[in-house]
Amino acid sequence: MPVRRISPRALWRRWWVRWGTYLLGLLAIALGVFWLVFARDLPSVDKLKAYEPPLPTNVRGADGAPIYSYARERRVELSYNEYPPLLVKAFLAAEDKTFFEHHGVDFPGLAGAVFDYARKFGSGQRARGGSTITQQVAKNLLIGNEYSPTRKIREALLAYKIEETLTKPQIIELYLNQIFLGRNAYGVEAASHAYFDKELNELSLGQLAYLAILPKGPSNYDPFRDTDRALERRNYVLREMVRNGFVTQAQAQAAAAEPIGAITHRTPKFERVGGYFVEEVRRELIAKFGEQSEDGPHSVYAGGLWVRTSLDKRIQQYAAEALRNGLLRFDAGRGWSGPLRHIDLEGDRWQGPLIGTNIMLDHENWRAAIAIARDGDAWRLGFADGTTGTMARDAAQMPVRNQGGAAFAAIKPGDIIAVAPSGAGRFALRSVPRISGGFVVQEPATGRILAMQGGFESSVQSFNRATQAFRQPGSTIKPIVYSAALENGMTPASIIVDGPFCVDQGARLGQKCFRNFGNSRGAGPHTMRWGIEQSRNLMTVRTAAQTGMGRVTKLIKAMGVGDYSPYLSYALGAGETTVTKMVNAYGVLANWGRWHDPSLIDVAQDRHGQVIWPENWRACDGCNARDWNGRAMPRPATGGRQVLDAMSAYQMVHITEGVIQRGTATGLRDLNRPMFGKTGTNNGPTDVWFIGGTPQMIAGLYMGFDSPRSLGGYAQGGTVAVPVFKEWAQKAYAGMPAIPFRAPPGIRMVRIDRASGRPVFGTFPTDSDPKPAVIWEAFKPQSEARRARRTAPAAAPSARPSASATGTTASDSDFLQRQGGIY
Repeated sequence: MPVRRISPRALWRRWWVRWGTYLLGLLAIALGVFWLVFARDLPSVDKLKAYEPPLPTNVRGADGAPIYSYARERRVELSYNEYPPLLVKAFLAAEDKTFFEHHGVDFPGLAGAVFDYARKFGSGQRARGGSTITQQVAKNLLIGNEYSPTRKIREALLAYKIEETLTKPQIIELYLNQIFLGRNAYGVEAASHAYFDKELNELSLGQLAYLAILPKGPSNYDPFRDTDRALERRNYVLREMVRNGFVTQAQAQAAAAEPIGAITHRTPKFERVGGYFVEEVRRELIAKFGEQSEDGPHSVYAGGLWVRTSLDKRIQQYAAEALRNGLLRFDAGRGWSGPLRHIDLEGDRWQGPLIGTNIMLDHENWRAAIAIARDGDAWRLGFADGTTGTMARDAAQMPVRNQGGAAFAAIKPGDIIAVAPSGAGRFALRSVPRISGGFVVQEPATGRILAMQGGFESSVQSFNRATQAFRQPGSTIKPIVYSAALENGMTPASIIVDGPFCVDQGARLGQKCFRNFGNSRGAGPHTMRWGIEQSRNLMTVRTAAQTGMGRVTKLIKAMGVGDYSPYLSYALGAGETTVTKMVNAYGVLANWGRWHDPSLIDVAQDRHGQVIWPENWRACDGCNARDWNGRAMPRPATGGRQVLDAMSAYQMVHITEGVIQRGTATGLRDLNRPMFGKTGTNNGPTDVWFIGGTPQMIAGLYMGFDSPRSLGGYAQGGTVAVPVFKEWAQKAYAGMPAIPFRAPPGIRMVRIDRASGRPVFGTFPTDSDPKPAVIWEAFKPQSEARRARRTAPAAAPSARPSASATGTTASDSDFLQRQGGIY
């Protein structure tokens, strides 16, 4: 059979088919390997469309003014059209001159980077260059900063995908908002404040060029430590801007002649106000939303929240000043309390460690200083702003508490101390009191906390005594005890015996007998009002026993003070609670028995303006002036819940107005406005209290040592706590109208004999007598004392109810009508 010959062309075709198949197979394998090594698991570019950089949470006061910012990364997010055009051009000149021409990868630059990597392979040095701005966005936001050729290729692939998805302005916007530029500044706007304390649009050309050099390594171009290196690199950027036609030669030369002009540290953006308040806000937000971005989109340190609080900066300042002054008065003459903190000094490095302690004193002209070195009869001091001063021996002669000897000799290098300027760069030693306390101001109608001071200084004593210190409230609990009695049939005119009262505690414990403060003997039968005004312990426990301690502790719990067992000692304030809880309980009394949760935050919004707290928040339709239709303005619902009968609450407020006029807080009488309140002094005494206020504001405070010990036998709520409240009240209530406490419907105002509680006819209380024999008393319907036939002639029309009892000088009929009561 003849052999079939194959033409050369067919052989050639077969050869190409065979080897072409091999080559295609190899190419497929190579592509598969390439995909497995480089392209697999590349993050989705779609993330960038919804990307939101971590932003700080901004906190505002009740007036809308910024007061604080919570941030781990300082960043201010801007849109592309908000960046100065010269800033964008400076970054292009420094980082990516062909940004608007390439499609994500600059191939000549990438080839140079590969060559540099090969040249430095094994040396431990890092290759430089090759990354476009788009690649840097891919690296920073999607891939990470791993150093390897693999990452470079993945970065280039992703950059190409980014360019397919986003516009050039969107890419540069992401870059300029995200890039780290040193000093904890992320993004160019934050860096502008960190280095120059200015807005971006206020920077000069030279300053914009300086920011553009920082992505290469902020620590390499420190404006003070590496000034020459920073200037050289900045001027290079200016020359590149000229070469690319971004600026003229004259503009660049003028900018190059300028110093960098950076500041040593950033000026505080906010007034130092409400340190304890803003820290408590932070705790609440973290409990609600978490800290970091992984905790959710509304996290405190990344969510960019806008928080409106109830802080009144004016009221807060007065509260802080009053409490600090009270602590200093009590602590005066007890010697130096010692350094605020101690740090170990390393050579001449003291400023950084001092700043790291974050100690900043906010009282008058006090400053935190570090003792650097002793030079003969003077200490050289350093301050957080880098300045120095001296403190002579005669300016630090107060004795060291519990040790003796002068403080000057006890100070050691590295001690952080409190000082105040005494002129010509010289300073005098100050002592931060060891006694502390808490002060809270609340709006009773809403429960909003207007001010909170949890100690002398939050940066020195971070423990917030307003919310975290559980102390015995002493006699400030008594209005709640008597409120329970009013709920269960007693009246303000009920007669209670101020005499010995003992209870049998069983065979093992025996009999317990209660005593009045100061071991004073009982004064016999008196009205409930008198017992509260004079803070008589024996009358209180007798009332609690008659009412039933189960009922008393139930009301104490309902008013948020604490959950106590039904023991009589709790009726005298033996349980533990916080000043915030006690102030809120008094707010319930002033608010006709209606409870509101004490709140620091009015509203919280996410970065897009959506309200996320409170959860049931609703916009008030028709509340804007442009929507007004001539009808009454809409008012939000009052909310809250009723925990005490409104008439019982008013009766107790009316009684405790007498504490101010005739009782243990007469130091407040000359404030000349309707005010109720109660002092408190517990055993020891270890704590002194006062809580009270007006219909507009309730305030309360306690003072005591953190580890409870006696304050001294002379210390009482009326002598130590009341002056602190008065200092605050004189300023806080200035300009406010003197509004009386209004009675709820049904209350009957009856003239009674203050001593016996019997009704009096034909005699009216007078304004001039602070302790009148006849007063107006508040009764519930059908509970007032039985009326007797009028035997005295009618009073003159000009006679009026006592201002001390009513806070007014209106006529009798007007008074009764205004109070809503019946006579």
